[in-house]
Amino acid sequence: MEYITGRKKFQIEEPTVVSIGKFDGRHRGHQKLMSAMRRLAEQNHWKTAVFTFATAPAAVVGERPLKVITTNEERRTNLEKSGIDYLVEYPFDSQSSHMEPEEFVSRILAGQMNAKAIVAGTDCGFGYKRAGNAELLKKLASRYGYQAEIIEKEQDCHRDISSTYVKEMLDKGEIEKANQLLGEPYAIHGKVVHGNHIGGAVLGFPTANLIPPAIKRLPRYGVYVSRVLVDGVYYQGVTNIGKKPTVEGDNPPGAETYIMGLDRDIYGSTIEVQLLDFIRGERKFDSLEELKEQISRDKEAAAGYFEKKFK
Repeated sequence: MEYITGRKKFQIEEPTVVSIGKFDGRHRGHQKLMSAMRRLAEQNHWKTAVFTFATAPAAVVGERPLKVITTNEERRTNLEKSGIDYLVEYPFDSQSSHMEPEEFVSRILAGQMNAKAIVAGTDCGFGYKRAGNAELLKKLASRYGYQAEIIEKEQDCHRDISSTYVKEMLDKGEIEKANQLLGEPYAIHGKVVHGNHIGGAVLGFPTANLIPPAIKRLPRYGVYVSRVLVDGVYYQGVTNIGKKPTVEGDNPPGAETYIMGLDRDIYGSTIEVQLLDFIRGERKFDSLEELKEQISRDKEAAAGYFEKKFK
């Protein structure tokens, strides 16, 4: 995948099928769009391309940054896995925020991205004050030489599947439902960092610590059954999401994972932690010994989950 980020001057020479949006989470609605993109690309021998902003517009014009299901790096990984050929992360600034919808279509999509087809959802919005919509895409198609394909929203129980819906489930700790909407497990990617060394040295349970960016939308704080990808191999795990209230100090929100069957040092390695099931909420224990006993029960719960799931 060719990754174009942080610059306004670029030109894709190959004809493309383009979709626009935040693509936060690559949920089943996004996957429906990408399926249509791949179909058009294969039929016409075109490439697939996604246009998004390096920073979400709402995070720039709003009072505080919006939390995202997938960071830019995670989104890039997800789209690459999906077989997208080009990802454009366009800078969002005063100039781009005031771009009229037709100029965006003509100069960016049909021009720089060489779009021969544009695939979008019925609720798409683009250009100054999101004045552009699906109807405008269809209206401008013949003028700028592309095919407009508007895709109905994917639904779950009569509700549109969206990043907002996924975030609601994450906030409640309903990770299985969130994963159903995503079509894949919610994941945290990152480099393993040194923690406070309580896990191995004191509790006897060596753990891998990830501290995601502050913009990352974490689920309800608590303990989860997890699956961990390390050097191309999946391991079973137990992951605590939160601030470890039993441990003294101001701990940043993060993911601390006990990885079953892995006994080597992976500090500095980049891993992926996928959350599969909610075990319990995060709580403060009266002592580290009490915490150690609870972690043993959490490990048993996780082992029981995998035994039941894969027997």
